Formats: sequence, C-alpha cells, structure tokens
Amino acid sequence: MGLLHLGAVYALSLVPRAQLLTLLWAYFCFLMTALGVTAGAHRLWSHRSYKAKLPLRIFLAAANSMAFQNDIYEWSRDHRVHHKYSETDADPHNARRGFFFSHIGWLFVRKHRDVIEKGRKLDFTDLLDDPVVRFQRKYYKSSVVLMCFVIPTVVPWYLWGESLWNAYFLASILRYTISLNVTWLVNSAAHMYGNRPYDKYINPRQNTFVTLGAIGEGFHNYHHTFPFDYSASELGLKFNPTTWFIDFMFWLGLVTDRKQAPKEMIQARKERTGDGSA
Repeated sequence: MGLLHLGAVYALSLVPRAQLLTLLWAYFCFLMTALGVTAGAHRLWSHRSYKAKLPLRIFLAAANSMAFQNDIYEWSRDHRVHHKYSETDADPHNARRGFFFSHIGWLFVRKHRDVIEKGRKLDFTDLLDDPVVRFQRKYYKSSVVLMCFVIPTVVPWYLWGESLWNAYFLASILRYTISLNVTWLVNSAAHMYGNRPYDKYINPRQNTFVTLGAIGEGFHNYHHTFPFDYSASELGLKFNPTTWFIDFMFWLGLVTDRKQAPKEMIQARKERTGDGSA
C-alpha cells in the first residue's frame, strides 16, 4: 500500500506532460471502476436492490475487476456482514475503532474473530447462483491484470501514442489509488462526519464530499436506514450518478425491479428517528 501511494504521488508529477486524451481516459477508467463497485458489487449484488440482465452483469463484473477491491463474492459478503453488524467487532471496518482503521487499517490486520464467526451465519448462496459471479471469482486474478492494469495502460499507448510510462502511472496507478481511497471514505468519513436526518441512533452520516467522489454513495445515513433502495438516496433531490446510470440502463431495458422506499415511509422515519437536519 505504501508503494502504491508513493506511485500515485509520483504520477501527479506526470500530469503536465501527459496528453489531454490520456487524462480523459484515466477519468473514464475511474468512472468505470466506480460503477463496478457502486452499481455492481454494492447496489446489485450486495443489496439486490434491482435486477440486471446478463449483458449488464457482464459489464459490471468487468468494471469490478478494474476496481481490484476483491472479487464480487468477497466484496458483497463483507458488505452484508458490515450492514448486519455495523459498528461492532463483527463489522469488518468498524468505525468505532477510529478513522484510520475504518479507512485502510482493517486491511492490514487479521479479521476479528466475530467477523468470521458471525459472517458464517449469513446466507450468500444467491451470489454463487449467478454464473457471472462464479466466472469472475474463478478468473479473478487474470481479470484484474487485464482490466485494472493492461487495458488502461495499453489503450492510450496504442490509440494516440502516449508513452507507456505515462499511461501506466496515470490511468492505472493514480486512477486505482484514488478509486480505492474514495471507496474507503465511505467506510470512514461517511461513518463519522455529517448529519443524520433519517436515523440519529446509527453512526452512518450524509457526507457531501464522499458523495461527489464516490458518485452518489455518500448519502450513508439514508442508505443504512433504507439499504434496499436502489438509489441509496432520496430520488429527485440529490447528486447521484450511480442512480442515473441505473436509470439509464432501465431505459435501455437492461434493468428491472428497481426497489425504492416510499415517500411516506421516508418521511415517517425522519420524524421518528431523524436529527431534524432535513
């Protein structure tokens, strides 16, 4: 992790020397990476908040390999445990253990025994019932090499003559490092800083900064209050590119059965347990 972050800092010095197309490509890869986590591993496979047809599931699995944050099965398994046992020792990235632990420290230590023991009690068979999840899990390492490093590096070099050096450090290393930290901020900052308009009795918060970086995942108090909602925020009110993507896929006919919390339910919950901030 130290070397990765040093590489990302070095990559910043290459920005002025890189072609504009390369920078745009790196940002495009970041967006694809983010969708592989937000629309894919998170809202589709972890929460089953909507259904996706095979072509979209294949795209999201490829994007998830570009994210390189564990395969879909492992990511979804840990996330379900996180929701079930949030802010306890059974939570893989328990925010009560501090910002550093919930952001990145949890990756440096063995999982608490409660994470393993209580995680075994949850049912994850639905994940492995999906052939896309099984395929990605079987070929995860090779798919990561291809999607996270080879394609982001080779495309700028082959199509518009960018140096392999610039392409590798900008579209692979810098993009990957930023995407990791954006995801981790949902576990750390969005569990510690912000308001709680839906449920003041839980840690997760509404965090605008995280929302901007994680393309709509920062409405975390809402999400933990209504985890089944595909939008992860109140529709019509918030900046949520992941929701826009899912809605566009619905328009294309690739998404069905979008689950939403009724307005009456949301308002009633605000009045009953909210902190009065919204």
